[in-house]
Amino acid sequence: MGVFTYEDEVTCSIPPAKMFKAAILDSDNLIPKIMPQAIKCVEILRRRWSKFRSMTHRVDAIDKENFTISYTVIDGDVQSGGIESISYELKVVASPDGGCIYKKTRKYHTKDDAQVCEEHIKGGKEKGLALFKDIEAYVSAHPDEY
Repeated sequence: MGVFTYEDEVTCSIPPAKMFKAAILDSDNLIPKIMPQAIKCVEILRRRWSKFRSMTHRVDAIDKENFTISYTVIDGDVQSGGIESISYELKVVASPDGGCIYKKTRKYHTKDDAQVCEEHIKGGKEKGLALFKDIEAYVSAHPDEY
C-alpha cells in the first residue's frame, strides 16, 4: 500500500471559531443549504458523515478547542482507480488580520502500487476550495447565525 500526501491552505476573513463551527460542526445542516444541487442529504450515523454524494466519511477525532478534525473516506465512488481510503486532517487557525487559515492535509492510501491521478487531486482541491468559499460567503451574509 502506498500513501500520497497533499497539503492545502486557504485564508478567509471569518474568525477561526466561527468558521470551524460553520464548516465542521454544523456542516450536516449548512452544506445542503449552500449546495442543494450537489447534496441531497446528510445523515449522521454514530460519528459518521454519511452519503456525501456517494461517499461515507468516518470521523476519527474532533478537537473543538483547537479547531481540528480528522476523518477518513471509507466508502464510495472515490475509491476507484486503486484508492483504498482518503484521510483528512483539517485545522482552522487564526490569521494576523482577524480571519483564519484553513489548513488541510489529505492522505491517499492506495492499493498495492497504484498511483493517484493528478486530475483526481486537482478536482478534489478545486471542489474543496469552492465549498470553502461558499461557506465563507454564507457566514459573511449571515453573521449572527454562527
